[in-house]
Amino acid sequence: MSSVVFSQVMDARQWRAAEAAHEARAGRYADPFAQRRARHEVHPVEDFLFTYYTLKPGQFKRWHPGAGVILLDAPERASWRFYRPATEQELLDAGCTPQVARAQADAASAVTVDVTDFVERRATALAFTHEILRNTAAKKGQFGCFGMHEWAMAYKSVENNIRHDYLELRLGAEGTDRVVEEHRIRCSHFDAFRFFMPQAAPMNELQPTRESQRFLEQPACLHANMDVYKWAYKLLPLVDSTLVMDCFDLAWDARELDMRAAPYDIRSWGYEPIPVETTEGKAEYVRIQRELSERSIELRERLLQVCERYLPPLEA
Repeated sequence: MSSVVFSQVMDARQWRAAEAAHEARAGRYADPFAQRRARHEVHPVEDFLFTYYTLKPGQFKRWHPGAGVILLDAPERASWRFYRPATEQELLDAGCTPQVARAQADAASAVTVDVTDFVERRATALAFTHEILRNTAAKKGQFGCFGMHEWAMAYKSVENNIRHDYLELRLGAEGTDRVVEEHRIRCSHFDAFRFFMPQAAPMNELQPTRESQRFLEQPACLHANMDVYKWAYKLLPLVDSTLVMDCFDLAWDARELDMRAAPYDIRSWGYEPIPVETTEGKAEYVRIQRELSERSIELRERLLQVCERYLPPLEA
């Protein structure tokens, strides 16, 4: 692990402004979700990132500056997990005057991310995140799935007594089954594959497992690109909240494409379906899929830079 370089000091005015900006950005997504939950309502597209992933809305809205940043006059954060008071020498090295450095250190008012504690306690998670991001980044994107994983999850819905309480199948049960049977299914993502209907699972050319996940992920996969958000928030507070939100924005857009290409009729929710059973629909799906993949490449690289900066040398 390389030593932490303190590249920025933020006074209370600066970091509170950044905190407020993050809370506003995150709140655009989290607040409507919380309001729906209070009303016992669901949204088939927009709730997913808060119900499937484990970062709670309150945690999602909490701002983190990332490693290497010192916040002045922030003593309340010293008790947060993976934070600690900054030392006088660190404050001096970061460019504070001797007077400010002494006063902040004596009062334990300046705080920073405790990188050493994070790396020691989260070494396994850090190494796994690095491995899966690196392996995925090294692969060429495969753009021939056309979102068939969602159709495989709805296959033989009558036979499996699957009810769609607030979403109808756009082509009906028989039409959905026919699309699955007429298409090649090659899903590489375990966390999509595990929700396939039993009759659809053997049709998949790949049989991903949790153990093989790190070797099968590829940068065209919508769910792998949604998961970039997961790998980002698992590195909090080592990574900054801006990077996490950039990853969330990607996941949000990937989720929209995922559901527009799914077998459900979501027009009443304000989304125009992409009919991937047609040539035109396939072309539209791949066009957007490629745009999302390009965004994921840049975000993985940013996350990899953080991992490689702080991983123990033998694992980087």
